[in-house]
Amino acid sequence: MNREPAVSGSFYPANPALLTDMLQAFLEQSQPTSPAPKAMIVPHAGYIYSGSIAASAYARLKSVRDSISRVVLIGPSHRVAFKGLAVSHADTFSTPLGVIPVDKTAIEQLRDLPFVGYLEQAHAQEHSLEVQLPFLQQTLSHFKLVPIVTGDASPHQVSQVLATLWGGDETLIVISSDLSHYHGYATAQAMDKHTSVLIETLQYQRLSTESACGKLPISGLLKLAQEKSLHIKTIDLRNSGDTAGDKYRVVGYGAYVVE
Repeated sequence: MNREPAVSGSFYPANPALLTDMLQAFLEQSQPTSPAPKAMIVPHAGYIYSGSIAASAYARLKSVRDSISRVVLIGPSHRVAFKGLAVSHADTFSTPLGVIPVDKTAIEQLRDLPFVGYLEQAHAQEHSLEVQLPFLQQTLSHFKLVPIVTGDASPHQVSQVLATLWGGDETLIVISSDLSHYHGYATAQAMDKHTSVLIETLQYQRLSTESACGKLPISGLLKLAQEKSLHIKTIDLRNSGDTAGDKYRVVGYGAYVVE
């Protein structure tokens, strides 16, 4: 079962050449010197707002372009309410840049967890996943995708999913989340700086839905990072007032990496 991204027209250009040029311009703005990440947290707004922030993390994949063969992508549900985590029956996900095969074996592994189930409605128009796909296609050579949407789930459940598919150097974990929503510029800056401190110090219990729309997938990653004694660092922190919007009602964006 193939599926086309339902939001491609509003979140990124449907024209492949325009999309490629836009992504490449964002990636060229970033010149990372640190190692490639094992996991990262990146924003999912329209590219004119958050693309440059997301690119600061994706640009770090250059050295592992040919070695990553699986991407576990987790984002929050914005349109459908449900319990647990949702996977899809789809065989492929499609964007203007081409088709991405789904790792069906990994999906079956997750189905052994009682809180993971198939729910196509959760995937049908979920931009938190869709926005990340062209960036992955632009920065990696060949990979299979494990697309997961979180509903009403606990950090422990998300961390179990991540632990099941953590793998080795062949696996990249991508958590999709924006930060604060619709505050004034100064308030958003203060809130997002505080959230970044909580993320860097792995204090997932103190995150709220006000902190990040992807609180649940972020919390699961932070819990697992605690258990594995891993470190997370902030590599970019801005908001829509810094990129393409006014400064009266802004949305916060952060990029974080686990190396």
